[in-house]
Amino acid sequence: MTTNYIVATQTWLANVVIARNICPFAEQVWKNDGIRFTVETATEIEASLLNLIIECERLDSDESIETTLLIYANAFADFDEYLDFVSLAQGLLEAQNYEGVYQLASFHPNYCFEGATEDDAANYTNRSPYPMLHLLRESSLENALRNYPNPEMIPANNIQLLRQLGLEKMQTTLEACYE
Repeated sequence: MTTNYIVATQTWLANVVIARNICPFAEQVWKNDGIRFTVETATEIEASLLNLIIECERLDSDESIETTLLIYANAFADFDEYLDFVSLAQGLLEAQNYEGVYQLASFHPNYCFEGATEDDAANYTNRSPYPMLHLLRESSLENALRNYPNPEMIPANNIQLLRQLGLEKMQTTLEACYE
């Protein structure tokens, strides 16, 4: 059962994030087998937060894991509820002294940037098959950004690309991840 969530997420990572170069650093980490995929089946916020800290501790103890995608199979289907959870998760990282060590990125099937309309194709930079948190090593991110020309242009380039591809193309691409 959890395998289906991982396969769909891996398909999304390969066909959206890497193929469209949404994150120019993802391909190398993917090729180096440095991504941990874990499926969270709990529905309670407390259990989900506890498992986030467990993943931080796993990253602390296993340098071979570059980044972790925590996939929420049964929780946070509502985008606003998910955003509340992301805020709690960020606060917990800070309280546990992980600020500056790990960074959270958020992805959700209904992701909608503040000020954007739901049908803006640019939202697909953060739309994923399932609600998830991406836990990144801050030091690795800093190293990658240091060696990348004009990293501040990544978001604007992604928005332009996805809007050129269009909503229908992005919807179809995301839906294909479930097959």
